[in-house]
Amino acid sequence: MRRTTRCRLVIYAAVLTVSSRLLRRLSLPHLQRVLEPRRHRTLRGEAARHTGAEYASIVDSVMRRGQPVVAPGCMTRGITLYALLRRAGVDVVLQFGLNADLGGRAEGHCWLEYEGAPFLERTDPRTSFTGIARVSSAGVD
Repeated sequence: MRRTTRCRLVIYAAVLTVSSRLLRRLSLPHLQRVLEPRRHRTLRGEAARHTGAEYASIVDSVMRRGQPVVAPGCMTRGITLYALLRRAGVDVVLQFGLNADLGGRAEGHCWLEYEGAPFLERTDPRTSFTGIARVSSAGVD
């Protein structure tokens, strides 16, 4: 990646991570409309995976260095990566899940999926969380 392209990407990631505190308050249909690019490009296969890994590295670095201004967590990471990868042409899905344990507590998580599988996650979140909503290029399910 060229230096100027990387600098622009870091700046855009920083803006998105800071903005995620506001973006997460939007309804899912409104969030999808805000994050979805107006022009559609397509990036598939190994190129999409490589771009995802590169972008995740940048976003994770921005999130680490941006604290306390940048909110930590899966929502910030998911929203930011979804927006960046959709603009790069990767057809990812932002999946929201819920894990309700027997003690009456509920825990939420969001993650990206690519080609029907978790993308850029250390472990498969589907083993602990049940998907309840999805944001994609097709809309909200």
